[in-house]
Amino acid sequence: MAAAVAAGPGALGSLHAGGARLVAACSAWLCSGLRLPRSLAGRRVGPAIWAQGWVPAAGGPAPKRRYSSEMKTEDELRVRHLEEENRGIVVLGINRAYGKNSLSKNLIKMLSKAVDALKSDKKVRTIIIRSEVPGIFCAANLPVPTIAAIDGLALGGGLELALACDIRVAASSAKMGLVETKLAIIPGGGGTQRLPRAIGMSLAKELIFSARVLDGQEAKAVGLISHVLEQNQEGDAAYRKALDLAREFLPQGPVAMRVAKLAINQGMEVDLVTGLAIEEACYAQTIPTKDRLEGLLAFKEKRPPRYKGE
Repeated sequence: MAAAVAAGPGALGSLHAGGARLVAACSAWLCSGLRLPRSLAGRRVGPAIWAQGWVPAAGGPAPKRRYSSEMKTEDELRVRHLEEENRGIVVLGINRAYGKNSLSKNLIKMLSKAVDALKSDKKVRTIIIRSEVPGIFCAANLPVPTIAAIDGLALGGGLELALACDIRVAASSAKMGLVETKLAIIPGGGGTQRLPRAIGMSLAKELIFSARVLDGQEAKAVGLISHVLEQNQEGDAAYRKALDLAREFLPQGPVAMRVAKLAINQGMEVDLVTGLAIEEACYAQTIPTKDRLEGLLAFKEKRPPRYKGE
């Protein structure tokens, strides 16, 4: 599920070309519609600043983005809205086998269009990002909880996109790493920033400097992923775990989930005092909602709440 590809120079180049733009664009959409007070807005130092960080060095020309060559475009991205007991869960399936899930211009366009539609859909509660190509993976960031299910390779830009997700789960046989230094480049799709935040600066430097590839057990040991599973015969153990987690999220208040994500993401970028102020501002946004009143009433009546995201 994270954007995993073969470790060839062309594939990695394609991922960096498209991956940086996609992650920046998706991050800019993060929790759109949820606003912090003006007193806190100036302290925001998250994805928006990162997205503006691509500037020419010493007045030189802006870096060019290149995309992998396009062969065919149908069904590169499959968006599935699950039904019945899984209603509210959306699965984004990357299906670009001939390109080993590298990010073509068309795939990035399709991902951007899907993200733009899902971010404003109040019926969407959790999004799982997976690969429909056995052994390979691809991902994005959205205002609702996102889970990257890594059942195969997640190298270079693939791992960077997985790092943009809230939660990462992987099969023990999965392989993941930021291997760009082998090609005399650096992780350019957020890897140098998100990996240290996920596992700590010293270890992140070690992994990037060495271009080391970890399996699922090793990734779990360093805190890169939350869960590791033995791979099953179908090759979708991580996806099945991601689905279990998404089902756990379904009963919760959707507004609260979005605001909680905003509070966590923004709070991690500032000092504790500012973070607590952000939390207070986010908490205040849940008070006037109909969902909060429904939650209280459901608790009083000892029944499951019927949240509507309002």
